[in-house]
Amino acid sequence: MARRNTLLGLTILLLSSTYLQAADLPSKVAAPVVPASCKAEITFPSYGGIIKQNPNPACLTLGGFGDIYVGGAVSGYFYTQSNQFPTSFAPPGINADRAARADFSNLMGFIQKADGPFQFYAAFGAYTIPGLGAPIYSAIEQNDLLYSPVPIVFGKYVFNDTWSIQGGRMPTLIGSELPFTFQNLNISRGLLFNQENVINQGVQVNYNEGPWSASFAATDGFYSGEINWVTGAIVYKIDAANTIGINGGTHFSSYTNFDSTTRRGLRYQFATPATLQNSSIISANYTYADGPVIVTPYIQYTNVERNDFLGLAGAETFGGAVLASYAFTDNFALAGRVEYITQSGNRANFPAQSSVLYGPGSSALSFTVTPTFTFDRYFLRGEFSTVQLYDITRGEVAFGTLGTGFGRTGNRTSQERYMIETGITF
Repeated sequence: MARRNTLLGLTILLLSSTYLQAADLPSKVAAPVVPASCKAEITFPSYGGIIKQNPNPACLTLGGFGDIYVGGAVSGYFYTQSNQFPTSFAPPGINADRAARADFSNLMGFIQKADGPFQFYAAFGAYTIPGLGAPIYSAIEQNDLLYSPVPIVFGKYVFNDTWSIQGGRMPTLIGSELPFTFQNLNISRGLLFNQENVINQGVQVNYNEGPWSASFAATDGFYSGEINWVTGAIVYKIDAANTIGINGGTHFSSYTNFDSTTRRGLRYQFATPATLQNSSIISANYTYADGPVIVTPYIQYTNVERNDFLGLAGAETFGGAVLASYAFTDNFALAGRVEYITQSGNRANFPAQSSVLYGPGSSALSFTVTPTFTFDRYFLRGEFSTVQLYDITRGEVAFGTLGTGFGRTGNRTSQERYMIETGITF
């Protein structure tokens, strides 16, 4: 009997021990947490209106590099316009401004690393940057005259959620419109945009904390290749719908290295006007964006420094604009823009005074309307724009002088433009 009790006790003890050991083990071994691949939020380049960033861009995961995202924009456009500019306005070897043209507006690819401490972005290909009241050249010619087939390429180091630094060839911090057509509410950039630099080279520091964001950069201004500008932008997000900002820049030394003897020098002169490279600019804006409505009014002031070496007498411009869009559906929106800009001076003193608009004392008024249709990643839009000039300096054909306005003789005071653009972002 005692032996049976002993065996029973040993059996109970063994079962209890086995149960306790099993209870101490997890029912399933937890797998190590692995970050999800290709899940970074892509926010650059930014897009305007109902033309959207691809929510699922192509992505490659490369060992040692991480996730590399690939995208792009392919689009073509056709335009017809009145009173094209004088043929002499075109740089040597470039076709004159045309009454009509069909061309690529974007034939671009993007590659970027958008997460982790080290990031980078590059845009490459052909592009067109049409501006109101300015000549339009072909995409290939603009690549040659402006920012090369690689207009943007920069590296970025992210210290934390608040601070980062980047360097290379970057979009400017100045203004309220972006470089490429697919990024904007309208196909053509506006009159105020023509006073701003577009792409510059340098180093930029970024700050982002709560409703505040700010960026400051040392750059080459209007793509001069010489670091002699400082630019900055400060943005305050009042709430989900309302944002205010101020941005601008100035040169801290005069730039006089204008070379007209080489093709490279001619290209830099086209991207780097002597007047604007030696200028200062400030702009203040407000944006309301809620549901289908986007409204951005802004004002802008430019001052061109007197420079006797370059023969610049100095000038000032002051302008204001309102950009707006209303999305009737997810696939149809109507955008518009109204602008007015004026330059200081007296047209009777031209060419003794510098011209950064349409001659000293001139002014310009523009109106643009752009309906846009989208179908998934595809878009189709049209545009009508008109520019009216006031107080231009008129030329005398009999004496071989050109005016500062539109038309082959420079004496016209209006230009109308009709455009159609269609393409895909991916």
